[in-house]
Parts: sequence; C-alpha cells; structure tokens
Amino acid sequence: MSVLVSSEWLARRLKDQPENTAIIDVRFSLADPEAGRMAYEKSHIPGAVYLDLNKDLSGPVQTHGGNHPLPDINDFAEKMGEIGIDNETTVVIYDQDNDMFSARLWWLLHYAGHGHVYILDGGLASWMRQGHVTTNKIPVPEVKQFKPSVRANKVVHIDGVKERLKNGSAVLLDSRARDRYLGKTEPLYAKAGHIPGAKNYFWKDVLDENGLWKNEKELASHFKALSKDDEIIVSCGSGVSACPNVLALKMAGYENVKLYPGSFSDWISYEENEVETDAE
Repeated sequence: MSVLVSSEWLARRLKDQPENTAIIDVRFSLADPEAGRMAYEKSHIPGAVYLDLNKDLSGPVQTHGGNHPLPDINDFAEKMGEIGIDNETTVVIYDQDNDMFSARLWWLLHYAGHGHVYILDGGLASWMRQGHVTTNKIPVPEVKQFKPSVRANKVVHIDGVKERLKNGSAVLLDSRARDRYLGKTEPLYAKAGHIPGAKNYFWKDVLDENGLWKNEKELASHFKALSKDDEIIVSCGSGVSACPNVLALKMAGYENVKLYPGSFSDWISYEENEVETDAE
C-alpha cells in the first residue's frame, strides 16, 4: 500500500481533474506556531487551502489526553466539508518537505473513513524543484459535505495501552528521537524518558538520505524485527510524529497498526505512571 504521489502526478491531476481534487497545505513549526500559515500566505501550490496543527488538526488541550488530542470528529468532518472535501474527493496533502504534519492529516482522514487521501512526496520543496508554479492567491472552495465513518479500531487510549503492556499482547513503539526516548533531553515536557516497554523507532528513519520516503522493500527491512502477527501501537510525544511510522508500517505490509493519540504527554499527565530511560 502506498499513498505517496509525485509532483508530476499532482500537476497532471490539477490539469485533468481539478474539480474533484483538494490540496491541503499543513506546514507548521512547533517552535513558531504561526510560521506555517505565514509561509502559506506568501506562497503555496495553486488551489491549496491551509490547515493548522493546533487549530484544525487537534482538539483542545486538557488535563489528560496529551498535547495534541484528536479533534472532535464531527467538528473535523464539518471543517473538511468547508474546505471542499466530501467522501469522493481526492485529497493531496503537503508539508514543506516530508514532515510529520502531512502524515497527521493523512491519518486523521483515514481514521475518519476517507478512502482517497495522498501525501505529496517531498512536499512543496519538491514541487518547486520540479519547476511547478506557486501562488499567493487564497482560494474559496466550494462547500461540500463529508460524512465520517470512524475506524474506531485504529486507536488505543491509555487504559488499553496499559492492559496490553501488562499482558504482553501488543508491541509499543516510540517514534521520537533517540535522545528523547532515553531521557537525555526533553525540550517539551516536565518528565524525560519513555513509556516502560516501548521500543524506539525514530520517525525520520522512514525517509532516505535525500529526505524522500523509503520504498516498501526498504521499509520492510527497516521494521523487520517486528512481527506482522503482532498488534503494533505507535506513540511519540503527542500523537503527531507517530503518524509517519503508522503510515510506513502500513506501506511495509503491517495490518494491525494503531495509534496511541495521547502518547508520552498523556502518559506523564498521570503522576503514578512510571517512565523508563534505558533502551528496550
């Protein structure tokens, strides 16, 4: 399974079937939350609309649930309709390069039951390298209706994670950088380390030396220590950088892959939960 498309594919699609194609720009910076929107307003792929990680792709932060909770599914579906997406629309998502935010929106739409969602491999940078045009014109999409059909079995929340870790019925992955996983550095949260039992698979390792997505064969080799018979739960800091690993696992042929949306930021919101700093 691959959901990646090239700049050439998208350019042809916009020429041949623009009326049934939605392009979404999700550039974002955790360090500067307004940077992505400002970059979009300056220059973007023609026809693209902008969605913000914090405002559009996440729900309100509460005591528990992590730093980027899943949005309310009905609010999310309404927002998709407002930007011109119904259940039959072909959706293409892009970031600046290949970053975690395009995979987050891909996962949300997949979770909501949409069946025609793709990621532009290489993002806006690739589009521009290929000589395709950009614009600063903000489109006004035709409003449509997206009816969600939630794939509830694609998520596992904290009680389910605890139960599976206790009885050994699932494998938990941590998608953050190695030093964060080991608790050597923690720029965002009050506690450092990882959920006990989690194995570290840094999400950027699904990309090659040029920053493009590895192919199915390369991804299968990357995840070869994991059994396709196991349930695999993917986590990170707040359920965002886990999404590239979810997608990569599916591309590599793993079927029983789920997201822990709250991830480490949810885990440490419960004072009694222990953290680990040794590799597992």
